[in-house]
Amino acid sequence: MCIVNASVAIMKLAGGGRNDFPNNKMKMIYLDNAATTPVDEQVVKAMLPYFSERYGNASSLHYLGEDARRAVEEAREIIAGSIGAKYKEIIFTGSGTEANNLVVKGLFFSNYPQKNHIITTKIEHDCILNSCKWLETQGAKVTYLEVDEEGFVNPKDIEKAINDKTFLVSVIHGNNEIGTIQDLEAIGRICREKGVYFHTDACQSYTKVPIDVKKMNLDLMTLNAHKIYGPKGVGALYIREELKSKITPLLHGGGHEFKLRSGTENVPGIVGFAKAVKIANSRDVKNMERLKDYIIDEILKIPNTKLNGTSGNKRLCNNINVSFRNIEGEAIGSYLNSKGIFTSTGSACSSKSLEPSHVLLALGLIPIEANSSIRITISKYTTQEEIDYALQELKKTVEKLRKISPLA
Repeated sequence: MCIVNASVAIMKLAGGGRNDFPNNKMKMIYLDNAATTPVDEQVVKAMLPYFSERYGNASSLHYLGEDARRAVEEAREIIAGSIGAKYKEIIFTGSGTEANNLVVKGLFFSNYPQKNHIITTKIEHDCILNSCKWLETQGAKVTYLEVDEEGFVNPKDIEKAINDKTFLVSVIHGNNEIGTIQDLEAIGRICREKGVYFHTDACQSYTKVPIDVKKMNLDLMTLNAHKIYGPKGVGALYIREELKSKITPLLHGGGHEFKLRSGTENVPGIVGFAKAVKIANSRDVKNMERLKDYIIDEILKIPNTKLNGTSGNKRLCNNINVSFRNIEGEAIGSYLNSKGIFTSTGSACSSKSLEPSHVLLALGLIPIEANSSIRITISKYTTQEEIDYALQELKKTVEKLRKISPLA
């Protein structure tokens, strides 16, 4: 059974109809937090007034509009402060994907034809890779750098790839599939010395890893809310103030967000985003780090398993990606799904594809190895009891599948 159809199986197992959510008789353990996170209750509480009481358009000049504008600007200040930026350097978008598109395409349109070269890596999120591939049809030249077996790009390779036509280097901070955290400070130093714009997608690392845009020499950085217990449908882009006039907007209209992203602001979402940032803390990060290391240690006790990516503090605190030799990851995911344990086989944006993960292939795994992998991503709400139950069921599942696998 393919994991993408597993939701139907859950409904049947739980006794629900096609449109019903599983009932409370089924234990449900959510371990797919790199895809999205539950919205924190404090975030919901902060957002609620902006749906029905303080519902003004932030561009309106009357009291309700001014109230909404104040909320947006306060949120901008909070997010800017969390990364060492100025409040005018934060642009709100509808998602991380939109922010990434604005960076890659907006800078290309502003620099072409004088400069047309982009440097990125083979393990970027699909929205960066697909934007680059589309721009190649428009005249862009793109260098897709290799990474090592743990997922690290060599800063020296970036330096060698820069030429007089290069205008942008884009490297993901914490990888969404394998959790590898890149050395942005080293890469940023090179880009600043070479006079090339440096962008990172920090959607997965934000609030989990300390970020200082000045120290890291970042020119642009993508963030979003729903990976950090905030609402879906809202993202942000940090743009160094001097660059704001050097990027072509993708959306034209009323000139919202410093004329870089037209469209009525999602005030409740923006308020919720800022609240999620405000309540983020190192205590939760340390707890996830402890659970992550425990999960990895326990899974690697299962014979013929392999951790994909790196370990320790160079890996995101909530990410575990493991290959199980001779078993399909989708089969593992489906069995776990039937037990109410929700994992994934890679990025949520491409989970319906039967193609092996481009990230795992970039690490040197062959397709059969890539397809034998699952990703477990925990949250600040994940408990030791949940993990112990999930590991127990995972071990049973692997043993059962290996007994029937023709490859075992």
